[in-house]
Amino acid sequence: MSNPRGAAVNRISKWHLIGAVAAATLLAACDVKDPIYNTPHPEHGTVALTTDWSGIGEGLTAPASYTVAATPAAAAATGGYTATLTGTTATLDHLFEPGKYTIYAYNTPEHITVTGTVASVEAATPPTGQTGAFVRNAPGWLFASATDVAIEADAEHALTAVMRQQVRQLTLVIEPTGGTTDRISGITGTLSGAAASLDMADGTHGAPSNVELQFEKITDGANAGKYAATVRLLGTAGAEQRLTATIAFTDGSPAAVTLTSDLTTALAAFNADKRTPLTLGGSVVETPTGSEFGATIIDWTPGNGEDIDANI
Repeated sequence: MSNPRGAAVNRISKWHLIGAVAAATLLAACDVKDPIYNTPHPEHGTVALTTDWSGIGEGLTAPASYTVAATPAAAAATGGYTATLTGTTATLDHLFEPGKYTIYAYNTPEHITVTGTVASVEAATPPTGQTGAFVRNAPGWLFASATDVAIEADAEHALTAVMRQQVRQLTLVIEPTGGTTDRISGITGTLSGAAASLDMADGTHGAPSNVELQFEKITDGANAGKYAATVRLLGTAGAEQRLTATIAFTDGSPAAVTLTSDLTTALAAFNADKRTPLTLGGSVVETPTGSEFGATIIDWTPGNGEDIDANI
């Protein structure tokens, strides 16, 4: 005979076993926690960039727009980014792969182009009778920064790019001497050793070139009677900076005189503080009174440019 009670017990045990297995499975599932992320982009990082323009030269203003370029540190890495931005604060519209980057910020002023990390001054036509490489003597104001950052996944990074002025104003003031200063009709010249390029990645100035100088007579103030020429330079480059000028006289009498002067020492620190205009003044050692010979300036004295209308 069958045992109805035993069969019932077996059925109850079976259901107990199924229930126990289900409960164990449910408890195991409850022990696995869902991952918790800090951002909506757990595999990437973002950058909020603030540009600080407080260190640019007095009287200058931040440009209306500027370029931001993020370059991965590894040459073969992907994930670079370039955009044109306005305003002082912006979140870069890009999800960055984790890794090390250099973020460049720079404007593109008149007569300056930027390719990669290299800024270059536009070439200029040599003055009549001159040869060699010439660049524009009054490029616009270039500002730039380079900031290294390690971007992490699932993170929002806040960076400040301190914008540095990369073009500096230079004024040369010449004081003619001698008995024929009142017959000077004009002074023109060139300055060698002007940088035509700047690598923003490491601050290297290169491509030594010439710039044209047009001296104007100062008519009032403490420097009245002297001649001044003002240029803007991306920097200095090469082994030397040399002034070569021609002093012309009314009706060609006396004959025009060639003025040469070595400014290498006077401009040795020119690239160090570009936000501060530099004025150098010097006296011609001797102005001819008849016979033809050269002239020079030996000692250049730094000045503050007072009484000189040097804005170009």
